[in-house]
Amino acid sequence: MEGTELTTTIALAGKGGTGKTTIAALIIRYLIEEQSGSILAIDADPATNLNMVLGMEMGATVGSIREDMLIQVQSSGALAGSMPGGMSKQDYLDYEVQMAIEEGDRVDLLVMGRPEGPGCYCAANQMLRVIVDRLNKQYDYVVIDNEAGMEHLSRRTTRDVDVLLLVTDPTQRGIVTAQRMAEMVPGLEIGVGHTYLIVNRLRGEMPAPLAQTIEQTGLKLVGVAPEDPAMAEFEFTGRPLVELPAETAVYQAVQKIAESVMG
Repeated sequence: MEGTELTTTIALAGKGGTGKTTIAALIIRYLIEEQSGSILAIDADPATNLNMVLGMEMGATVGSIREDMLIQVQSSGALAGSMPGGMSKQDYLDYEVQMAIEEGDRVDLLVMGRPEGPGCYCAANQMLRVIVDRLNKQYDYVVIDNEAGMEHLSRRTTRDVDVLLLVTDPTQRGIVTAQRMAEMVPGLEIGVGHTYLIVNRLRGEMPAPLAQTIEQTGLKLVGVAPEDPAMAEFEFTGRPLVELPAETAVYQAVQKIAESVMG
């Protein structure tokens, strides 16, 4: 695949249970249907279920590759130099990450897996950042589904994020959590172009107290996704959410959100 210097990176974050992964999947569907170019989906949430909503298989995770390398280094005593078989550590990680990518027709998937554990192998983490950065450049769009926190973003990549979407449920607690995440952005080692708020699973109109709280946070509300009964069948059966009918309210809402942030 030819590289591109015009990669658009969209990251999603939010506390658990807000439907962040659903929004990520529907944004990816929008890119597939409405935009030309290649797409890389990165599942950076340890819950690792982006593959299910995309209807894709899941191969090895970056976390498991890192842990396997640590085991090999410790067992072989190759703390410096090459891996067993003469391959350099950088080449070994590069090869394993490439093999872990699940390829689709228009979208490829990379699953990060578990975050660094107590036995953090910092050299491998730095090598992985280099690999993921280089990988990102090969795609026109990169969509990152993050874990609940924000601090790990700069550990995953050194590349800037063009759009950060903070997903909340329609609760005061969720909005306050999103505000705290937004406040963490200046402290990250990476640049963030635009930060927006999405209120997900809203029933009916926005309650006045919630609208007031959103206004007080200073966050830009880019859109609202309604609670949609059409999703129930998909969640019960495990059907990929990217197969939701185009006329469903939740997909139409996310489509408008995506058009707005892409514009």
